[in-house]
Amino acid sequence: MENIPIQLGWKRGDPVLDMLSHEWLVTNALGGYASGSIGGANTRRFHGFLIAALPAPAGRTMMFNHLEEILEGPDDLCWKLSGDEYGGRDAALPEEGALEEFAIENGKPVWRFEKDGIRIEKRVLMPHLQNTSYIVYRLIEGPPGLRLRLRPSLHFRPHEGLLTAQLSDKWNVAINEKGCEIELTDGNSYPPLRLLLFGTKAHLEQNVRTFEHVLYRIEKSRGYEHEGPLWSPGVIHADLTVGTDCGIVASTDDWRVLKALPYAEALAAENQRVARLLTISGQGADHFAASLVLAADQFIINPATRVADEARVHASGDEPRTVIAGYHWFTDWGRDTMISLEGLTLSTGRNREAGNILRTFAAYIRDGLIPNLFPEGAHAGLYHTADATLWFFHAVWRYAVATSDRETVRMLIPKLLDIVDHHLRGTLFNIHVDPADGLLAQGQEGYQLTWMDAKVGDWVVTPRRGKAVEINALWYNALRILEALLQREGDNANAGMIDEHANRARMSFNARFWYEEGQYLYDVVDAEGGGPDTSLRPNQIFALSLDYPVLDESRWRRVVDVVKDELLTPVGLRSLSRGNPDYKKTYDGDLRARDAAYHQGTVWAWLIGPFIDAWLRVHPRDTAGALAFLDGFRAELRAACIGTISEVFDAEEPFNPRGCVAQAWSVAEVLRALRKVRE
Repeated sequence: MENIPIQLGWKRGDPVLDMLSHEWLVTNALGGYASGSIGGANTRRFHGFLIAALPAPAGRTMMFNHLEEILEGPDDLCWKLSGDEYGGRDAALPEEGALEEFAIENGKPVWRFEKDGIRIEKRVLMPHLQNTSYIVYRLIEGPPGLRLRLRPSLHFRPHEGLLTAQLSDKWNVAINEKGCEIELTDGNSYPPLRLLLFGTKAHLEQNVRTFEHVLYRIEKSRGYEHEGPLWSPGVIHADLTVGTDCGIVASTDDWRVLKALPYAEALAAENQRVARLLTISGQGADHFAASLVLAADQFIINPATRVADEARVHASGDEPRTVIAGYHWFTDWGRDTMISLEGLTLSTGRNREAGNILRTFAAYIRDGLIPNLFPEGAHAGLYHTADATLWFFHAVWRYAVATSDRETVRMLIPKLLDIVDHHLRGTLFNIHVDPADGLLAQGQEGYQLTWMDAKVGDWVVTPRRGKAVEINALWYNALRILEALLQREGDNANAGMIDEHANRARMSFNARFWYEEGQYLYDVVDAEGGGPDTSLRPNQIFALSLDYPVLDESRWRRVVDVVKDELLTPVGLRSLSRGNPDYKKTYDGDLRARDAAYHQGTVWAWLIGPFIDAWLRVHPRDTAGALAFLDGFRAELRAACIGTISEVFDAEEPFNPRGCVAQAWSVAEVLRALRKVRE
């Protein structure tokens, strides 16, 4: 298809590809996904060809774990096209020297194998809004007599569920007389997995096997359980003929859905959808930007797992939308959604979906707060956050500026007034405006309420209780946004009241947050113990990066300089300066070690966006310099999970990618900043 970019991951001649550490990801706009290592071995518990987004309380569910892929042919030809780690042994990798190229093409993975005159292509596709995966093979060139032998292996479980959970002993295989329509159940409450086989003589030969000790090496490195069993119903056989597709359609959807959309039509529909995304984004001509647009698409979902909530939204004539914070294990988080909204939607021309997201979250406001997150498989949100609601104001304002949707903004204004009222009076988790100085305080024992929210058991790593710098920058910004919206609607009385609170907050902020000795901003004032926290962190950048900067302009340059000198890296900002005794160079090891480093030096990609905002506020003509701050992310589209950007990075070179392999606000803020610099 013309004018659609191919984001190459690897091709023969490039540095050696680590087939176990590089990953791929495909999503379905429901929160479901397919993912794996490039080499085919499942190195994470989340790797599989179909992780279906099922209604609560099930949530996202592993339905199709692994596929052993072997090419057979004349003269005893036998190639492994996929790897595995069965029996606890070292990984078996694909046929040596056969992989010619791995690419993300139109946002979807493609493997191209070539050796000894044989060329084979493999693709994985998930149709939009379907819990369905296509695994498709095509012989491009080769002799007669080639055939595929595919062995699917299964363990139905929550996608974060225990690997060691006992396999069912009640598996049932229902198969039609031709052997190409298969329905698999495990005797539990999970829906059937339906496999539709297509291609020349495609059929299942029943030959049950159980693999007792499948190793998941990344889970092992992260300190989690890392071995478990898989069950296989048999072997799928299909003959290969040049130019003809064959493969598997795997789904939890109805048979009618599977049969209604042949692969060629599914691929054409997806290519058309991708072309529309690039057209409305206006980014199709630039390879880097276009790749980010396609990466952004993976996070915008219909929250179909919360059926009751979806029904209520539909009944009002609206379309529910939310944002998956990161793959593989994050659900939709309020903070991440509001920070990401502009980059994922407004920067990509998806204004209607931006409005849907804002209205969806507005329906969940309780006690002046939007939810921090929706747990996997749950209907209700958790509200333990002090900043997500303030980011909601930011997202509403950016939406109001970018669109002509006055109706949605008018509908939200009473909710924004109610939020401010709750904060002034005090709400959950001791979130309240201090009447002594007009600053916003927060903190409750056992909770981590800011974005620096690591917690291990009862240990809150960075509690930051008191008056945090970015919380108050966001509070002032929220007040000014509400004031502007009220003035636009002619409500001068309420606008005047909000103006008074904003003026007081700004005066107190500049009087109390400047750390004269260090020449930067305190991270927290009135912290636990009574004094200020002098940790040099990136949170201070929000004092001048937001639409309404709370910091006096005379101090802007110094804050930008200190953040640049101490925290800036090619892939974002460090979360703590290197001179701090709590600084951690790497984000690695078991859960406790990782969370101890999560906000103690670890680099966060999303912070590059606010930094560039602040940089351009101080250096408005230096767009070339601002653009250069994004250069490091070009390489990241070829690292970790090909075609997207990781959550975090080690604090020192080589800045190894860590955490979630695909993070919404990482992609969103790089894309938003790129578009801003180029406009």
